[in-house]
Amino acid sequence: MKTGVYDILKAKFLIDDDAIKNWRFIVFIILLAIIMIANTQRFEQKVFRIAALTNEVKELRSEFVDRRSQLMKLRMESTVSQKMIVKNIFPATVPPVKIKVKKEEEKSFLKKIWQ
Repeated sequence: MKTGVYDILKAKFLIDDDAIKNWRFIVFIILLAIIMIANTQRFEQKVFRIAALTNEVKELRSEFVDRRSQLMKLRMESTVSQKMIVKNIFPATVPPVKIKVKKEEEKSFLKKIWQ
């Protein structure tokens, strides 16, 4: 047992006659470790990107709500009338009247001939 641990500490398994098998396995483990590290890095980058996009969406949504409330205020009749008074345009005192247009009937080809 003592010699087995001592051989492992001196890395004799890397210089023995069948060391090629051990080196292949070590290179394989190193490649797997590199792939795992790269995969974790990409995952963390995506998580940070999602967090940044979520914050941007929240900011844009709050800006949209703010602009919509400003638009609603500008569209109010009182605001429009105040801005028009500056240009000497006053609101109408007479309410608007609905205009009805009567549509003429189109005469068919036979009715046009008989006239």
